[in-house]
Amino acid sequence: MKYVLLVVIILFSITSRGQNTNVSGTVTDAKTNQTLPLVSVSFPGTSIGVNSDMNGKYSITTGKTYTQLKFSFVGYKPVIRTIVAGKEQVINVKMQPDVQTLTTVSIHAGKKKRYTNKDNPAVELIRQVIAHKGANRMESYDYTEYEQYEKLQFSFINVSEKLSEKKALHQYKFLLDNRDTTNLPGKSLLPVYLEEKLTQSYYRKNPERTKKIIEGEKKVNIVNFVDEEGINNYLNRMYSEVDIYSNNIFLMTNQFLSPIADGAPSFYKFFITDTIEVDHKKMVELSFTPRNGNDMLFEGLIFITLDGRYAVEKARLSVNKNINLNWVRGMAVDLNYEKNPDGRYHLSKSDMKASFGFNKNGQRGIFGERTISYINYLINVPRPDSIYSGENIVISKGAMQQSDKFWSDNRGRDTLTSVEANVYKNIDSLQTMPSYKRTMELINLFAVGFKSFGPFEVGPIGAFYSFNPVEGTRLRVGGRTTTDFSTRYYLETYGAYGFKDEKFKYLLSAAYSFNNESIYKFPESYIKATIQSDTKIPGEELAFTQPDNFFLSFKRGVDNKYLYNNYYKLDYVNEFENHFSYALGFKSWKQSPAGALFFTEQLNNNNVPEITTTELSLNLRYAPHEQLVQGKLYRIIVPGKYPIISLDYHEGIKGFFGGGYNYQNLRLRVDKRFYLSQLGYADASVEGGYLFGQVPFPLLSIHQANQTYNYDPDSYNLMNFLEFVSDHYASVKIDYCLNGFILNKIPLFKKLKLREYISFKALYGGVRNENNPALHPSLLQYPIAQNGVPETFTLSRAPYTEGSIGIGNILKIFRVDLVERFDYLNNPNTTRFGIRGSASFDF
Repeated sequence: MKYVLLVVIILFSITSRGQNTNVSGTVTDAKTNQTLPLVSVSFPGTSIGVNSDMNGKYSITTGKTYTQLKFSFVGYKPVIRTIVAGKEQVINVKMQPDVQTLTTVSIHAGKKKRYTNKDNPAVELIRQVIAHKGANRMESYDYTEYEQYEKLQFSFINVSEKLSEKKALHQYKFLLDNRDTTNLPGKSLLPVYLEEKLTQSYYRKNPERTKKIIEGEKKVNIVNFVDEEGINNYLNRMYSEVDIYSNNIFLMTNQFLSPIADGAPSFYKFFITDTIEVDHKKMVELSFTPRNGNDMLFEGLIFITLDGRYAVEKARLSVNKNINLNWVRGMAVDLNYEKNPDGRYHLSKSDMKASFGFNKNGQRGIFGERTISYINYLINVPRPDSIYSGENIVISKGAMQQSDKFWSDNRGRDTLTSVEANVYKNIDSLQTMPSYKRTMELINLFAVGFKSFGPFEVGPIGAFYSFNPVEGTRLRVGGRTTTDFSTRYYLETYGAYGFKDEKFKYLLSAAYSFNNESIYKFPESYIKATIQSDTKIPGEELAFTQPDNFFLSFKRGVDNKYLYNNYYKLDYVNEFENHFSYALGFKSWKQSPAGALFFTEQLNNNNVPEITTTELSLNLRYAPHEQLVQGKLYRIIVPGKYPIISLDYHEGIKGFFGGGYNYQNLRLRVDKRFYLSQLGYADASVEGGYLFGQVPFPLLSIHQANQTYNYDPDSYNLMNFLEFVSDHYASVKIDYCLNGFILNKIPLFKKLKLREYISFKALYGGVRNENNPALHPSLLQYPIAQNGVPETFTLSRAPYTEGSIGIGNILKIFRVDLVERFDYLNNPNTTRFGIRGSASFDF
């Protein structure tokens, strides 16, 4: 029976194989003879079917006795061919374009088909586009150059026309009546900012090098209390150039996943919505939408060529109304490509528009548009090495002073409308009006804390009043000169008085600028002498604020150990256009204990009134492609993907200007932001330091603690001031933002558009025996409380670690973190958990 069954199975298999129907062939366009991919091939009345591949080839097999085969494709007339059942056969089909207009559409209710990537012709097409990305990018050429004209403008939306009739604003009628009602349908635009730029761009593949030479630049500046160049950098970062062939597109300070990114089919849904013919070129219109409307994804259309290159010929990228993007009411990017003589496509024009407002449905707000035209392409024309050498971006001499004729000759396909042309003249007139100047001064006072009096400005007002346990109520007043006083010489001073310690504090400084520019503007090149006498909290390092800012008067825990710092120093700073800088310094200062802090010798328990130190320093810093926004007091670094490397060296010299100690202190730090596409971004910092020599504890590394209620990514938020000291250490800090990747997918929560944060910080360090006061009684003992309990420690037992989980984007501004301290919980005045908050403006 076994052998009989085996014979039956073999005979059945042979018989079945002989009865199968197999049809294969190629589908082409009847007019152009171009092959047609993704054509539906099926047996009529059945669910058995396949799609033609990207070369128009198909193959279909069945064991049934069907006698017809149907071919259908959007934009073409269906074709039915007769086949012979039970045989292998080749049937090539030519399909005729369907030029009939659809007049009636019938919609029938039914169960919605679940979207899937499997056997989806739209997904198969987009995978071909992804596979051909490398061949379609400009970087596929050995050499590429082109001319680029760009225009960036901002306008107020729907400003009331009655404003210009008001008596108080009648003098601004020339500005308020200059409106555009055509650019944004249904809206009235009042332009206030305009920038134009003409750039010659060069690319070389090997060795890879990109060079941009700015031949002309023209812009207005309506906000005169923040540096013009910094604002320009930030606006251009918001409206970055869009390369659809990149996996990620950076817009509005966020990363959006390109619809043709390598992983796009996992995040987008794709649909073939039409086939069109332009200039005898067949293209497929592909629509796409995000699988999750809250994620940083686009929706829109892309047009794909069917010439075997699968290049993008046109694209429109917009955002979903539910996207987790702040302040943006709408955004759209239109990309147009033109065909090169070699058959490839290059970007010819990019147009990005976005409107902003406090809510999604408001009638007023801000509208911005950036248009870029790319002309005069030259392909594979090598240039001398001198063209590619030097800085990546070079501003030609005279670029900022180009004539009106230069701009009219070089705008290419773009021209300024009469409304746009009036912007330059109107803003120039506005800057000279006394009422406008007074308004800007008032904004300047409250926004950045300075009141200008021409050559001298008073501030910052946030530090005029504060309080702390040592000084009690503290009053301060100060100011500095401006460029109206001199572009070479700069003076700064303040005076402060504490009513509890009854001591006067002060600062006097004078600087000389070598490049005849402000010493607060990049690139800096100056020498500066400073004399200062003031208080300081050991281990407190603040970014973007003054230590005596009123809001920092509120602190947690015990905050009673201070230093009186008295020093004079000399600094020389020199920055280069490539963002490499070095600084040389000389500093001689005396540190005296204040409050509950005492300098006590371990040997005889005597209190030491002060310690004197003299040191020389060298700081090296490299931040490639760094972008900055310069304020009145601080620089804001616009986060980028490149690392920032800094190296500090300090040499203490005993006997030099009264210095009491010989030592060498070395510190290396690297900061970097990692962009993780749809998974958000992470800011990471790695730092290490080593001190050579024997010194008292105030000269050791006092680790950066934070006893305020503000969350500080760069400090240890549950560490106390002066809690840990080291003469060698290594640390890592990671602050990770998921940008709503998880919460965007949870019902109800996704409507709140919150964003998740996770942070972790670890600090390993220690003190060598030579700096241990328990082994060397001549050193100052570590601080102790009044009850004799030690309050300052080393990290020899284990690293200090803390972590936090946080929710951000609360009301689009606030972030709240639950911070947990994992180690050294038995130290005095410590807590395991803490709630910290912060606020920031971000898209």
